[in-house]
Amino acid sequence: MARSTVLLVLLALPLGCQAPVQVVLETELGFLEVSVDVARAPVTARNFLRYVDGGFYNGGLFHRTVKPDNQPDNAVRIEVIQAGIDPARRSEAFPEIPLERTSRTGLAHKDGVISMARSTPDSARSDFFICIGDQPSLDFGGRRNPDGQGFAAFGRLVRGMDVVRKIQAAPAEGQKLAPPVRILRAARRL
Repeated sequence: MARSTVLLVLLALPLGCQAPVQVVLETELGFLEVSVDVARAPVTARNFLRYVDGGFYNGGLFHRTVKPDNQPDNAVRIEVIQAGIDPARRSEAFPEIPLERTSRTGLAHKDGVISMARSTPDSARSDFFICIGDQPSLDFGGRRNPDGQGFAAFGRLVRGMDVVRKIQAAPAEGQKLAPPVRILRAARRL
């Protein structure tokens, strides 16, 4: 089947039947490959992919590491690394998106899951995080946020957990990576 025919077939599929999209993130410490679940988390997945396709993560930063020993004020502790777009492009960021709760998508915050960072429900934009170990407190009904709404998981890491652990272990001041780990390039895997 020709490549253009395959693309037309994928575009013609109902939303729930779309195949996951593979995205490769090249960082200073190595490669990460993510499978983006466009079928179960369509709003969040499309949001992430428009930042990827627009080149916003090229020059972006893994800027935060959250480990058991750097959360003194949190009763519910988690383990994640967090990244964002190129700081020079923050003014170009897209509007906030509605929260796709894990109770609706069925995606849980398991080891290697990628999810959108947020402060309040419906406030996610471009920052994302990757779970290290299972993090049920980040799911709908979880206790990490007082609102109990959880975060929007939208895919999972399929390669590069060793790189995630290197980023998590990088030097930090509190939760802030010092220096941050640069994302050199982010693109769909063809």
